Amino acid sequence: MMARMVEWLRGNRRKAVIALLSVIAVYAWARWGPMDPLFSTPRSTVLLDRKDELLGATTAADGQWRFPARGDVPERFVVCITQFEDRHFFEHHGVRLQSLVRAARQNQRAGRTVSGGSTLTMQLARMSRGPSHRSYVNKLVEALIALRIELRNSKQEILALYAANAPFGGNVVGLDAAAWRWFGRSPDQLTWSECATLAVLPNAPSALYPGKGDAALRAKRDRLLDRLHLVGTLDDTEWSLAREEPLPGKPHALPMLAPHLLTTLRNKGRSGERITSTLSAPMQSRAMEICEHYAPRLRANEVHNAAALIIDVASGEVRAYVGNLPSCPADKAGHVDIVRAHRSTGSLLKPFLYADMLQSGELLPDMLVADVPTQYEGFAPRNFDEHFSGAVPASVALARSLNVPAVRGLRRHGVDRTLQTLRAMGLTSIDQSAAHYGLALIMGGAECSLWELGGAYASMARVLDNYGRGGTRYRGSDIHPPLVIATTARPTDTAEPAVPPLTAASIFFTLKALSEVDRPTDEQGWKSFAHSERIAWKTGTSMGHRDAWAIGVSDRWCVAVWTGNASGEGRPGLTGTLAAAPLMFDLFGLLPAGQGSEAPEEELVSATLCPRSGHLAGVECPVGDTARVPAPGLRTPVCPYHRTIHVDATQRWRVPAGEGTPVPWFVLSPSMERYYAVLHPDHRHLPPLRSGESDEVAMEVLYPDAGARLLIPTELDGSRGKAVIEAAHRDPHAHVHWDLDGTFLGTTLSDHRMALDPPDGPHKLTLTDDHGRSIRHSFVVVSRDQR
Repeated sequence: MMARMVEWLRGNRRKAVIALLSVIAVYAWARWGPMDPLFSTPRSTVLLDRKDELLGATTAADGQWRFPARGDVPERFVVCITQFEDRHFFEHHGVRLQSLVRAARQNQRAGRTVSGGSTLTMQLARMSRGPSHRSYVNKLVEALIALRIELRNSKQEILALYAANAPFGGNVVGLDAAAWRWFGRSPDQLTWSECATLAVLPNAPSALYPGKGDAALRAKRDRLLDRLHLVGTLDDTEWSLAREEPLPGKPHALPMLAPHLLTTLRNKGRSGERITSTLSAPMQSRAMEICEHYAPRLRANEVHNAAALIIDVASGEVRAYVGNLPSCPADKAGHVDIVRAHRSTGSLLKPFLYADMLQSGELLPDMLVADVPTQYEGFAPRNFDEHFSGAVPASVALARSLNVPAVRGLRRHGVDRTLQTLRAMGLTSIDQSAAHYGLALIMGGAECSLWELGGAYASMARVLDNYGRGGTRYRGSDIHPPLVIATTARPTDTAEPAVPPLTAASIFFTLKALSEVDRPTDEQGWKSFAHSERIAWKTGTSMGHRDAWAIGVSDRWCVAVWTGNASGEGRPGLTGTLAAAPLMFDLFGLLPAGQGSEAPEEELVSATLCPRSGHLAGVECPVGDTARVPAPGLRTPVCPYHRTIHVDATQRWRVPAGEGTPVPWFVLSPSMERYYAVLHPDHRHLPPLRSGESDEVAMEVLYPDAGARLLIPTELDGSRGKAVIEAAHRDPHAHVHWDLDGTFLGTTLSDHRMALDPPDGPHKLTLTDDHGRSIRHSFVVVSRDQR
């Protein structure tokens, strides 16, 4: 034989050289030649949870269920497909000549095509070329492509490509999609019988699939099971039970646990990808159920939309993402992902202002702040309950979400400074200028998303939690909202800040104040339960009752909720406390409890505080307790409300210095005292002077501020309106006589307000009471068209 070959080569040297060069050229082409991807068909967008559980998927652009390829193929399916299609798969290099010769002889004897002789790799090559008729030329092309595939891929990679692109009947392509559509679970959870069923489908996917040709399909499956029994893969019991399993019926619906997140990610450039998220499928499922259970309560008030996030504080990863109510119809914007929508923030920004003022040395946690009628150039904030407290501890003002103290604090702190802090906390949607937002910023004048707000609140808790575990230095990840996708769970394009936006001490007292808020009616009595988790929470309600928010944090979790109508329609009773907080607490109910956060002692100092005002204690203050406060708080002024006065023996009258008995007295300004005394029956008014001398603090102008520009409004008919000047007197029964620029205007009793229409320009107001005590107040009037 060898001699004959040598003799042939001597006589056919040219042909031999050509053959050798051809083989070398084919090999070089297969091994190193340029090669396009085998498959460019569109793919489904697939969303997985953190443990690779399927959360949802979409069809590909061509309407097929075709999942992106995965890196591995379940061993059971590998055994089934190789035993059915290519028993020598792990031995050949893409083409098996014996199989091709045998197939040719069988086809010749039968007079028709009964066997193709193709290996799995050749079948993969045929699939990559698309539909084509069977011919020897096409078979040769498939063999060459198969050789190329084998030279460039491992056997495992070839199996993965086959499993991802084989047809499995109907509009189902690929093993992943087939497992979910025909059996309702992932390929890793399929039985031997189910794997055998799927292994025989690509052989004739248009003729046989569940629901079509079931008898022939069962026969093929059983023959494969018999083969597995014969080779010892299945024992007698496994084989018998596998043959008894029924074929699947109609296709299963795929899970849709996070449809809005899936749509959002697909629209953000992730179409056709297999996306592993940070969500937890069990938690996501329960969150969806809780929101859906809460939906009828909202619909009873014609509120149709809600959204929620559950965030792991330590990692900043989102564990549950409810973009909208599952049953919300399309005509009520049920398809809209509300988590990413920009809505009015209501009062949700107040905690950031409070914390910023604490760390700036402008506040102590329980320092008294003014809650009195206030106007700034026509802007007159009002509290939600339309009442004033006169003076209230700053922590209580935050817990009660009082608007007036917040606006006054923002004016003092500065809108620009506040915006810088908000943006450093990740609220980048608040991107307009300070002039654009003005003082309304703190009352809902800015728009932001639940995504950013939930991230910012979670960041506060994370900073405090990291501090408690020794991480005293801030990281960039502490102050940015979390991202859902695990592979990019941290922002990579943001430089780590040199100075933290909020210190652990300021956050500690902010969350402490928010943890004292009374819970909704459904949660009344929560303080009586020893095991009740300490949750700091804040609600927000936008103007016109269009948005209701509730965000709560523990040391482990952040739960953020929005309810309302995507259309912007407001509804009575749509408030954060009534419409959002109960849902937030229901979601907290499914979470493991935390341990609580420790005080950041390294950022605290000891200080003696006035027990009445919360200020640093002065020499005239009652003896107070030493408390731990943020270190910058030592820069705040000492208590301005206690001063020494001299009284007679009855303490009903003040007397001149040097007479009577000196006593410390708690003295508020007239405007604060007017409202404070009503709420505090034990408050003692400043005694009047027995001598009848003037008391320069008896009266106070509430609006406008001294030297302020007073805006005169324009009525609807275009006529010039009037501005209301308001004053307060320490004596609730006093008469006050009004004089403007030397012209007597009238007298008021108890309620000291007067509507005026002075001409544009500077003016001087003089107020005089029955005892001849008077104050003078200057301001400038401007009409709207002169602003």
